[in-house]
Amino acid sequence: MVPIILSFVLLITLIFSISIMIRKRKNAGITGIKSALTPIFLYLIAITNLFAYWFDFMGLLNWSITVILLIFGAYFTKFMPITKM
Repeated sequence: MVPIILSFVLLITLIFSISIMIRKRKNAGITGIKSALTPIFLYLIAITNLFAYWFDFMGLLNWSITVILLIFGAYFTKFMPITKM
């Protein structure tokens, strides 16, 4: 029962986080896909691990996909805009 509740909490949090990210990008006037690739890859890590947990697929392939997505997410941080405080 607890894993199901935690899975739903993760899904709700992901949806909420994605909507906030989209809203902040619109308010800042940021366009283009390159600057959005880092958050996209980080969201894909969460989704990949959630599917791996649901389908009992916690193995080397899951870890490999997670590391590859993390490397891509780190690589595309150079395209993220610098915010002014």
